Amino acid sequence: MTEARIIPLNDRIRSDVAHNARVWNHWLGGKDNYPVDRAVGDRVTGMYPSIGEVARADRAFLGRAVRYLAGDAGIGQFLDIGTGLPTAGNTHEVAQHTAPDSRIVYVDNDPAVLVHARALLTSSPEGATEYIEADARHPERILRAVEPTLDLKKPVAVMLLGTLNFVLDTDEAQHIVRTLMDAVPSGSHLVLTHPTLELGGEGNEAAMRFWNENATPPITARSRAEFAAFLTGLELVEPGIVSCARWRAEPGAVEVAQFGAVARKR
Repeated sequence: MTEARIIPLNDRIRSDVAHNARVWNHWLGGKDNYPVDRAVGDRVTGMYPSIGEVARADRAFLGRAVRYLAGDAGIGQFLDIGTGLPTAGNTHEVAQHTAPDSRIVYVDNDPAVLVHARALLTSSPEGATEYIEADARHPERILRAVEPTLDLKKPVAVMLLGTLNFVLDTDEAQHIVRTLMDAVPSGSHLVLTHPTLELGGEGNEAAMRFWNENATPPITARSRAEFAAFLTGLELVEPGIVSCARWRAEPGAVEVAQFGAVARKR
């Protein structure tokens, strides 16, 4: 019998193909990326100049949403799926600053993210932070892996920020959301962001097409109606479905073509 060959983590990282987590890191001003990521990212920026604003707005939305959940909503557990590369204002940092006993599990399937997981695996003494390698397309596997760090009998904030847009089949994306939310109790919350060709994002269509031809994983935009369908049966937290840049933001915030919403399971 031939022994299975374990591929070292660093050998799984492709430096010759642009990858979303690293390009996103580039747009946020980070250094954890390769020349190919910067080249593709800059080409997308040339085609759709506001993409950097989208990345920054998505990150700022995360901070506002987590502060609300850990504070006013009293949520002490966070399941952050598709976390991406660590940067300033990670979920555990924001949550534990507000509530030091918060417990966070990060999920990603990008080997580059796993290499940097040590930067995520820090925690306040009162709380806990964990990282698991898994694909959002396998929610059942994720749910089995989060315990004992998370207690699924207590409310959890399930976070899918800029993640479902990499699940091209809408029925599959809806299945992921339903499976996760069916597994958590009343009082849990769903936190979503998703790119759209609405909200002034029409110019992003050509950039997305370029991305799908030159980078990985492929991406899709969705309409407001498609985004709203992910939230069916949940109670929207004010102000509902808006550009993520304007969710509980200061007056005059610039709109970006990225929907954002927080919703509560009754």
